[in-house]
Amino acid sequence: MNTFGQLFRVTTFGESHGEAVGVVVDGCPAGLSLSVKDFKHDLDRRRTAQSPIVSPRKEDDEVEILSGVFNGKTLGTPICLMVRNQNARPEDYERLKNTYRPSHADFTYEQKYGIRNWQGGGRASARETVARVMAGVVAKKVLSSEFGVGSSEKGICPVAYVKQVGDIVADIDPETVTLKKVESNMVRCPDSKAAKKMIDRIRSVQKKGDTIGGVVECVVKNVPVGLGDPIFDKLKATLAHAMMSLPATMGVEFGSGFGCLSMLGSEHNDAFFVQQMKGEKVVRTKTNHSGGVQGGISNGMPIVFRTVFKPVSTIFQKQQTVTKDLKKHTLEMYGRHDPCVVPRAVVIVEAMAAIVLADHCLRQGGGE
Repeated sequence: MNTFGQLFRVTTFGESHGEAVGVVVDGCPAGLSLSVKDFKHDLDRRRTAQSPIVSPRKEDDEVEILSGVFNGKTLGTPICLMVRNQNARPEDYERLKNTYRPSHADFTYEQKYGIRNWQGGGRASARETVARVMAGVVAKKVLSSEFGVGSSEKGICPVAYVKQVGDIVADIDPETVTLKKVESNMVRCPDSKAAKKMIDRIRSVQKKGDTIGGVVECVVKNVPVGLGDPIFDKLKATLAHAMMSLPATMGVEFGSGFGCLSMLGSEHNDAFFVQQMKGEKVVRTKTNHSGGVQGGISNGMPIVFRTVFKPVSTIFQKQQTVTKDLKKHTLEMYGRHDPCVVPRAVVIVEAMAAIVLADHCLRQGGGE
């Protein structure tokens, strides 16, 4: 399936070295302000060639709004957004059309469909995430509208950042993270000391023609109580589904995550207390080991989760593989690829979180 969501539905289209990539967003309420300029900030955070530690492929990622918007306002009808590929180089991959690249989708796609687009990664390429970021911009509009829960500054607003690269772990308090801190360096880590080490490590790996993985952490503040369902559409489940649908993801954890294994129940339980907020009493928890979700439903605390990204599969070292006709082959790659995906994955994680939360907000509003 190429569609995600129930009421706020996102369908992406296009291949990495085809004519364009894009998205159809259905279920967006009418009357929201939306123009081409709204997409620039987040697409610039995702784009290639923005720093020495990402892919040098140069794409302007200029958005075309094909439907669903009139006089700068959403119509409540499907919104079609498209970005044309201007710097595609499919000829770089012609020599690979009969070769299965290790840990890529080449083999599995061909076995499943009997055909594959060998020009880059096709639909499996991270180029497809341009569409998700565009949809995320629309989702953030929903979250900051009267159909959501408040203004963009005080309402639901996912903020993601790099938590870890290889074995370098940043010391970050999710409660204090701001977008300004995240964007203060090219690796998008709010911990400046750790960021420097991460950049050095990525550059070192890059020089060797290798790649390295990392972790993107995301915090979502000002989430109302009650989003999510108690069984199959638990908020954690749909967020995890969204994150695991991203290229190169290997796992997702919430709150204390796998760290809870070293804790007792008496240590891990989030004790409730009553807090005075804006003139009224609200229930909060003293700790947030649950990551803002209990029983599949948001509890009013910040949602905190982490997504693990593997080392990029395209490396510039000789590798052994096989061809389509089952012959052994020594593969040596060249081209334009990221040595570490996490600096650009930050905004993609935010986008998918926004899409999930916009969908749940609309469902919570009585649309189910």
